[in-house]
Amino acid sequence: MLKKILIANRGEIAVRIVRACAEMGIRSVAIYTEPDRYALHVKRADEAYSVGDDPLAGYLNAHRIVNLAVETGCDALHPGYGFLSENPELARICAQRGITFIGPDAEVIRRMGDKTEARRAMIAAGVPCTPGTDGNLESLEEAILVARKIGYPVMLKATSGGGGRGIRRCNDEEELRRNYDRVISEATKAFGSAEVFMEKCIVNPRHIEAQILADSHGNTIHLFERDCSIQRRNQKLVEIAPSPQLTPEQRAYIGELAVRAAQAVGYVNAGTVEFLLADNQVYFMEMNTRVQVEHTITEQITGVDIVREQIRIAAGLPLAYRQQDISYRGYALQFRINAEDAKADFLPSFGKISRYYAPGGPGVRVDTAIYTGYTIPPYFDSMCLKLIVWGLTWEEALNRGARALDDMRLQGIKTTAPYYQQILAHPEFRSGSFDTSFVESHPELLQYSEKRRPEEIALAIAVAIAAHAGL
Repeated sequence: MLKKILIANRGEIAVRIVRACAEMGIRSVAIYTEPDRYALHVKRADEAYSVGDDPLAGYLNAHRIVNLAVETGCDALHPGYGFLSENPELARICAQRGITFIGPDAEVIRRMGDKTEARRAMIAAGVPCTPGTDGNLESLEEAILVARKIGYPVMLKATSGGGGRGIRRCNDEEELRRNYDRVISEATKAFGSAEVFMEKCIVNPRHIEAQILADSHGNTIHLFERDCSIQRRNQKLVEIAPSPQLTPEQRAYIGELAVRAAQAVGYVNAGTVEFLLADNQVYFMEMNTRVQVEHTITEQITGVDIVREQIRIAAGLPLAYRQQDISYRGYALQFRINAEDAKADFLPSFGKISRYYAPGGPGVRVDTAIYTGYTIPPYFDSMCLKLIVWGLTWEEALNRGARALDDMRLQGIKTTAPYYQQILAHPEFRSGSFDTSFVESHPELLQYSEKRRPEEIALAIAVAIAAHAGL
């Protein structure tokens, strides 16, 4: 078993990995840049080391991070998600320096990170893909010809993209001409590559992804699916496991496709295969070669500790489960509580948290790195916590989510929590019938009041007066 792991990340995922290490008797090493000096992952790890004053540079310097792992006696490195987690260079340097990388090998990361190469691999494996280009686009003229062939709308995508960035929908040739150079510019700035490709746009699909685990002994299993259709501008907001929209046959089919996709590229460790579902047709979208933000809800319904399994697999152990051992119970939802003002076009709301009380009770889990007095820095992603709820039935999970959101107190910044209350109350969402157009189709949900219920305020005032009067 591994003895000491350097966590090449920050925030709640770093805290999550620290906790897994603690339960497994493994020492953890945190890294931080100056804005994170007082961050929770720094406080919770067994050891912590600065990687510089610049907010971002230290988290993105693969050589420096691996050198630190060697210097501090680590035998493994966990990349979390974001930052360098899907950078094949980090995995390659780890292999060169004798550090176990907790994830797939560099070549698999590179291959699946190249969206055109991933498409070719999936087509060869018999996994259905959306119609599109066989490789990267060479010119606007080629893009126009392909679009005319497959039909509008189309999606221009960064070949090395991810996280919803470097993507533009084009409904006609005029929009394609206008967006072509823009996507190339976005791809270059975000991913350091100007390569783009094109796919047919599947209008208003459901976004379904399957969690897989694969070991180095040839065993690959899936842990069922998650529904990520509630999203804004390709950024997920609310995730659900399992999807309330799938039939048992669709669920089995998507799980089988995910396993086939992983086996086709020799995948080892935890990963996610993302699909689009429309008109009963399933299309491969991409594969994420890391732990996902939303791995929590799969853990809640299956009881499998995915981070623990990642570490065991990296240590060379076989999977602790066979496919027939995996079942699910109930429904789980994850709310990404972002430091944003949803009513002001989701404007970031960074700053000091003056008061924070975590929600609790049966079936409630919170993964976060914030605390009262913590200042959310403006340099990183706006997500400040993940609220996860579980219920035996869909209705129970929805009601528990509404209660937990109401329980939570997070003051000093604006968050997306009130907006999620509106989503939970909407009949379309409660019926379990929604797709990726839900958020943009219901702008009225942003017209909520941030004041708490008047009767609650009146009761609180009455209690305070009575206490002051000694009644």
